Amino acid sequence: MDKIQMKTPLVEMDGDEMTRIIWKMIKDILLTPYIDLKTEYYDLGLECRNETDDQVTIDAANANKKYGVAVKCATITPNAARMDEYHLKEMWKSPNGTIRAMLDGTVFRAPILVKGITPFVPGWKQPITIARHAYGDVYKNTEMKVPAGCKAELVVTAPDGTETRELIHEYKGDGVVQGIHNLDDSIGSFARACFNYALDTHQDIWFATKDTISKQYDHRFKDIFSEIYQAEYAERFAKAGIEYFYTLIDDAVARVMRSEGGFIWACKNYDGDVMSDMVATAFGSLGLMTSVLVSPDGVYEYEAAHGTVQRHYYKYLKGERTSTNSMATIFAWTGALRKRGELDHLPDLMQFADHLEAASIATIEDGKMTGDLASLSSLPNIEVTDTETFLLEIKNRLEERLKNKE
Repeated sequence: MDKIQMKTPLVEMDGDEMTRIIWKMIKDILLTPYIDLKTEYYDLGLECRNETDDQVTIDAANANKKYGVAVKCATITPNAARMDEYHLKEMWKSPNGTIRAMLDGTVFRAPILVKGITPFVPGWKQPITIARHAYGDVYKNTEMKVPAGCKAELVVTAPDGTETRELIHEYKGDGVVQGIHNLDDSIGSFARACFNYALDTHQDIWFATKDTISKQYDHRFKDIFSEIYQAEYAERFAKAGIEYFYTLIDDAVARVMRSEGGFIWACKNYDGDVMSDMVATAFGSLGLMTSVLVSPDGVYEYEAAHGTVQRHYYKYLKGERTSTNSMATIFAWTGALRKRGELDHLPDLMQFADHLEAASIATIEDGKMTGDLASLSSLPNIEVTDTETFLLEIKNRLEERLKNKE
């Protein structure tokens, strides 16, 4: 069969460790034999970020703005141990955080449902999508250790030099203090991204904060969501037959646990970070989780929600057999290809993404899976595959689907 043609390149952001190895395998086994793959390539591996003083991350984000759709491999956010291991100039920031800030984007994460891997919450029948605000809160905090006898105050200085002060605490013993902030514009972008995504996917959306305790900070989120919804989206939601619902975060948790799923749960930055891991684990695995960053002006960046699988990478370097789950990375590619096809009016590219996802799910449901999924599955006659064999099993099923299509 002729290769599927593309019009506009995807922005390709390569990554680190075992996911970098899988990245190349996916391209070689599942993509380039069938697609005339056009990408603008950026190496976001830690060595390249260090060599370029992290300019490569900024360049990749700008390219994402230019072309509209990107696909990103998992990357290392360095700690002190990584500083020594990679001989870094400095402890570079998370590439995800940099890209999120530059795109002013919202992260949407949803589980991949597979027969035989039953959610730990029995009532969950449909995916729950977590929408995570990607600016501010503890991720842009200012914090200090405070010695005994000190007084901490919140001080806001007006353009004319006038100060407004609020006492935080008077320290009789040693302690710590932290300041966090957010921006009306970013909260507004978050709201619009959530409402647009709800309309695109035809799902209800819930939003939750703790405005009864945080009467200024969290309440600002609640007010901006409400104002934008009423002014711009209420009629569109009514016409689409979907609902916007606000509640407190603790009430939301209780409702989510009792629900059947099938909705978007919008959360502030830290809440979304925690709840997306909770939802992923409760559905089965972070390795079965899709993730897409969406900007309010319609720029998309698809990625795997998990880390770089360091332990498997060290085994791989020793020549040992690995059984690493590639599903989230495959679905990052399929999500990006489908969106590129949608924007460029390429139905063959969109259909290929559908076929690859179906073949990937069918492989697991046929009992061929990596070790992490085998430990979760209730299917009989499971065969644990190594990393490459799993991709080859998917390829077999993909080719059957493509042959039947002809």
